Amino acid sequence: MNILRQKLTASADPEPSTSNSLEFDPRESVRKGKSFDLGHGSEVFHVPRFFPADQSWAWFDYLNKHVPWSRPTLRIFGRRLVQPRDSCYIAAEGLPAISYNGHTPHAYSWDDFPPLKDILDAVHKALPGSRFNSLVLNRYDGNNDYVSWHSDDEVLYGPTPEIASVTFGCEREFLLKKKPSKMSSASDAEPKSKRLRKSHDPDQHSFMLKHGSLLVMRGYTQQDWLHSVPKRAKPMSIRINLTFRCVLP
Repeated sequence: MNILRQKLTASADPEPSTSNSLEFDPRESVRKGKSFDLGHGSEVFHVPRFFPADQSWAWFDYLNKHVPWSRPTLRIFGRRLVQPRDSCYIAAEGLPAISYNGHTPHAYSWDDFPPLKDILDAVHKALPGSRFNSLVLNRYDGNNDYVSWHSDDEVLYGPTPEIASVTFGCEREFLLKKKPSKMSSASDAEPKSKRLRKSHDPDQHSFMLKHGSLLVMRGYTQQDWLHSVPKRAKPMSIRINLTFRCVLP
């Protein structure tokens, strides 16, 4: 833990305000990002350093302490398994409930955690025309916490959902791979072991999501691609991830 991190842990406001700390302009910060065209209408946009580090640590401390984290039991392929990460769900009033793997999370209000509205406001300013009304928070408490391969292709998000992901805390690798039915014909013709030795495989991508970063998935990314945050052998500290979404009414 570095000196800056120690100072912030000791003095962070329990409800950090962005009135002064958001002196940075999200519209300027987002210009440091890079867009990745995945083909066929799928796109990823990545800003490695979107939020200032000190503000990001203040938000990390607040969320780590005040969010009512839980690890629900899920039903996966007929088995009941404990979710390998902590989570929490936020949604605007009146939206349809979400459900996954037999679990329907309780929807907390944005008003329950005011700093989340500040973060949402910054993301909206950085992404003109985007609209997010719900949020899934995940906390990875070490290297053994993970999320397996999946896509957020539920009907309630629409056919081409935009999902904005913000990371606070420990950096983790975020992987993307094409769904088997969407693999390119060139990849299908080669043995998998040979494809993995290539310097660049168009059907696989990796992003290191750093503290304060922003990553956005757009277009047909959920229809054509899978994503995951895998386990790692190296010991790691806590990572908190916020994924902003738009649930259709």
